[in-house]
Amino acid sequence: MTKEEIQKENELIRIGLEKAYLKLVKFKKENNSPLVVSKSGKIVKIEPEDIPLKASYTR
Repeated sequence: MTKEEIQKENELIRIGLEKAYLKLVKFKKENNSPLVVSKSGKIVKIEPEDIPLKASYTR
């Protein structure tokens, strides 16, 4: 694969992950269910009203 093809594939993967996250947030809010995540090695529940609409990540 060329560098350009890899970059294009990475962008498509990122877009897919963002769509999956939005679908998850919608599901959790509709069902009034907390989102369970690992934060600094600890299990944390985020209440549906506190779930951010956009995922944050670092590259």
